Amino acid sequence: MQAWYHCENTYPFVPPEVLEAADSVRGSLPNRYCDPRIAADLFHQCLDEHLLCDDLGVNIVSIEHHSGINSLYGASPMILGTIARQTSKVRILSQGTLITVRRDPVRIAEEYATADVISRGRLEIGFVKSGDSEMMSGNANPIGIVERFWEAIDLIVKTLTSHDGPFSWEGKHFTHRHVNIWPPCWQRPHPPLWAATGDPDTSAELGRRGMVNALVLRGMEGTKRAWASYRAARDEAGLPAPTLDRFAYTAFVYVADTDEEGARVGSKLLWFLNTSLKQSPQMSKFLPGRMPPEMAPRAWRSGPGAAARPADALINMTAEQAIAQKLMFAGRPDTVYRQIMDCYTELGGFGHLIFIGRSGFLTHQEAEKSIRLFATEVLPRLNAAAPAVAA
Repeated sequence: MQAWYHCENTYPFVPPEVLEAADSVRGSLPNRYCDPRIAADLFHQCLDEHLLCDDLGVNIVSIEHHSGINSLYGASPMILGTIARQTSKVRILSQGTLITVRRDPVRIAEEYATADVISRGRLEIGFVKSGDSEMMSGNANPIGIVERFWEAIDLIVKTLTSHDGPFSWEGKHFTHRHVNIWPPCWQRPHPPLWAATGDPDTSAELGRRGMVNALVLRGMEGTKRAWASYRAARDEAGLPAPTLDRFAYTAFVYVADTDEEGARVGSKLLWFLNTSLKQSPQMSKFLPGRMPPEMAPRAWRSGPGAAARPADALINMTAEQAIAQKLMFAGRPDTVYRQIMDCYTELGGFGHLIFIGRSGFLTHQEAEKSIRLFATEVLPRLNAAAPAVAA
């Protein structure tokens, strides 16, 4: 099993009364509450955690979010380039530059190719549609987001795989008359492609394309639906059944000396759910075009049952609830290994585990302790018990 360390580089140091009064902590919270000196410390700590992962053989996820306390990684290409240069062994998953917000997919392809060359072929490319508040902060039109998503991917792939001089692109959403990036990517035909989604329709298209389907905090049922759709789409298209390396499961992970310590310290990771998910309605369920038309009436209703996003059900979750729902694996190494393998068995297997190992007020020292214990006492057993490419 391939393991990937995911660190959001969150900024929790905002006065509680400010967070309580704010209608959203993403998109609209004034940046006067972010101290650049504290942010600098966080950047250095999180990058040091990536270097530790490189020493220990744990792959790295480089992420992107904008305008909120949930992540300081807004300038994703800069972070990706830094990680590519400072590490030397592990693979790097960029998950990912928000292709539905950025105006020019060719520029994104150029950034990816550059990072792939700097890393000497260790890049993996993950695509994300973008969050609700990020479409607003990025001045992007939510209408047509799915069409833009797939067209952007197609243009990026063509850019990365074209080596015989300029070509032009005249699409529905993007026009580029002269495409000829230098340097080309290191890996041929291009770095491996991923996408993070729990939407069955999107998972089905990933299946037809053979891309890795990463599920982020969707739990058992959401993951089963997405991966069943992935497999069914390949079967209907007459394509070979996918191997397990096409599937990635994401959860919070904290490995400690005891189960009590694991649950206690690991509970700090849930700040990501309990605090950083807070968004105002105009940045979520009331955003036009954000969801399929058939779902809009239910989302617009008020009162009980008017769930807007899958993430809404995660707010105020306890560590015990998160562990029970297999959204978090926490405890001593034996316990964490057993929890992961229980999840693996219930889902029918997966080739990649993305573990969110730092969030909220969890400290740099606590994060590094968990990374070391995971890498030395859990990951070897996962590699032996769960081959990444088994059918």
